[in-house]
This record gives sequence, structure tokens and C-alpha cells, in this order.
Amino acid sequence: MKFTKIGALVAAAVIAVSACSGSGGSTPPADPLGVVTIPKGEPISIGFWGVISGADAALGVDVRNGVQVAIDDKGGKLLGRTIRLVEQDGLCTPEGGAIAAQKLAADKTLVGLIGSSCSDETVGGIKTITEAGLSTISASNTRPKLTDPKRDATYAGYFRTAHSDAFQGKAVAEFVFNKLGLKTAGTLHDGSAYAEALQAVFAEEFSKLGGKVLIQEAVSKGQTDMKPALGRVAAAKPDVLYFPIFTAEGGFVAAQAKDVTGLENTVLIGSDGLFSVDFVKAAGPAAAGMYLSSPNFSAFQAGYADFLTKHQAKFATAPIQAFHAHGYDAFNILYAAIEKVAITGSDGTTYIPRKALRDAIYATKDFKGLTGVLSCGQYGDCGAPIIAVYQITDRETGGQWPPEKPVWP
Repeated sequence: MKFTKIGALVAAAVIAVSACSGSGGSTPPADPLGVVTIPKGEPISIGFWGVISGADAALGVDVRNGVQVAIDDKGGKLLGRTIRLVEQDGLCTPEGGAIAAQKLAADKTLVGLIGSSCSDETVGGIKTITEAGLSTISASNTRPKLTDPKRDATYAGYFRTAHSDAFQGKAVAEFVFNKLGLKTAGTLHDGSAYAEALQAVFAEEFSKLGGKVLIQEAVSKGQTDMKPALGRVAAAKPDVLYFPIFTAEGGFVAAQAKDVTGLENTVLIGSDGLFSVDFVKAAGPAAAGMYLSSPNFSAFQAGYADFLTKHQAKFATAPIQAFHAHGYDAFNILYAAIEKVAITGSDGTTYIPRKALRDAIYATKDFKGLTGVLSCGQYGDCGAPIIAVYQITDRETGGQWPPEKPVWP
């Protein structure tokens, strides 16, 4: 599926909407995906879907917090109306994403969505979202295939401000091979769309650099005894074990690895799925010394410092995961697109045509966000893929979060 001449499409759609709304504003405009009609005095409803409960809740809550700071920055208003945020917990699973998507699609008041949090949620729910005419912007999905040029039409309503793991896996490989000087690696994933794809990208890129991937092992979601899998990794004797998984299982891996003979000196590396204080708590002292890749916060725009001050004031804590600023940017891209296409008649009714809104998001160019200057490509990538690697120290295992400075680049 290919999207071209987006700017022209948006302009044509807006002209058509204006022509159809009429001077009285009581006739809904025409749009192939339908129109959200908001009576005078009613709020504008925006959906959020992502994991907000369980071991991986920090991922979704962190994004939602970023969205809420963005809403506050707009005075809680859009087009002069109160913003209503509707939430659905996607549970970080395909099944949870499917159920959340069904509930969102059934709510005809929703204008657009922020989410999902986990790539698995999007895999489970995006067909329903797209077919309902909705558009969603994820702040934390990183699976490469979600914005692959070969993606099918079910992804037409999907965008992200997060990076693709095509960049993250490559960055981790370069860090291990060039910075740490390690030449052999093992990987471990949990079967999720995120983890399986990310370790595969790392393995491919590490091999291209001249490294050797000695073993690619797997565990299951919900598994607590990691020693059998870790024993197989130890038998391969890699210099580094890369396990880009999530909080609960990642905590067990880190905590148990040092007790496995042969892994005492193996370097442990995770990625943004583990970039939270919850993971450090789950792993305990064993997390000290290991590395985590994530967005490079030090490369964010000047407004990020102000965002952090507002976040602290609102939530009485620093951000708890890696994608809060991406959530802020996702909301503001959606906000700007809604402003661009909305039509309000003289009777106070506001119409938001869904295809015109989707086209307006695709047309986003040079948007000044916290995470960078963002432009949305024809397959939904809007983010600035700038990756860093951080090291967990006694400071973080002692309760302070997040890590202060990257160790690479």
C-alpha cells in the first residue's frame, strides 16, 4: 500500500468538507471513512489504548502521562471544547489489543487514538481500528514490520512517533561490537512481536559487523524459572547476552543469570521494554552494571526540560519509562491534524471527517516536537530514530530513576 500526494488529498478533502457543510452547518460533510459529529457543548473525545495494568504497566502509563501533560499545555481544550480522554487497557498482548480495539471502534464519539503501547497490542487490534475509520498514533511500538513498505491495507490507520527497531537493533549491535569490543553474542526473546523482531535485527547487524551469534534462545511470557534457558546460553559461552524483553520476565533473567555457571562474566543488555524503575526493582541488585538501549533523551529538543518540570509537578515523579515525550508528540500531531480538518457550522456542531484527518496526519511535515523535528512518511513512521545506551548503576538500583547520562554514543 502506498500513499502519495498526501498534501493534495488533504486540501481536496478540506475543500469538499467545507462545501458540504453548508452555511448553516447542519449537514454532515461527505467522507469515505465517515464523519464524527460533535453537537454544540459536547467534548472532543480522544482514545488511548495500551497496557496500564500488570507488570508492564509502566510502558503505557508513561505514555499516558505524556499525553496528559500535552492536554494540560492546551488548557484541556481543542476547538474550544473540553478534551475527553477515553482509555482501554491493551494488556500488552494481541488478545488484549483486540478487545481494546473492539471497544474503541464501537465508540462513535472518538475522533482519533493514541496507542497502542506494545507492538503485540497493535498486531491484535489494528485491523479493527483501521476498518472503523479510526487513526491511531503509537508512542512506543517499535516492531519494524508495523511500518514496513510491504504492510497491508489493515495498517492504513497506523502511525508512530517511536523509532523502528530496525534502528535500535543496529545501534545495540554497534555498541556491543565497536564500543565494548565484544565479538560473540547470545540472544533471548519471549515470543512477543517486539522482542522476537528486535533480537533478530540485532543478530543480523552484529553478524554484518563481524561478530558471531552463538545462540538464539527463547522463554515464554509468564515464565519464572529462566535457568534452563540460561544454562543453554551459558553452554554456548557468549561474551554478551541480549534480551530485549519486558519487565517481569526480564527481571527473572537478570536476577538468575549470575547464578548460572558460565554466565558470571557475561555482559547483560536489554532494550526499551526494560527501561523502567519497575524492571530494576524486579531484577534487584543483579541489574547493576547491565546496559539498556532506549531513545536518546540527551538529544531531545530544548522544550524537554520544561516538560520534565511539568511532569514532576503533575505526577510527583520523574518519567517512569522511555516514551513519555513520544506520547506528548503523538498527541500534539493528532491535535494539529484535527484542527486542520475540523468544520464547525453556525449552529455550533463540529464535524471531523475521518479520511481527511488520516490524510492530514500523513501530511505532517517538520513538526517541532520534544523528540525532534518530525515528519510522517507514507508508511506511518513519524519519529526521530535517535538511540542511546545507558548503564544501570548502584544509583538506579538504589531507587533513583532514570539513569542520568548515556554511555553511548
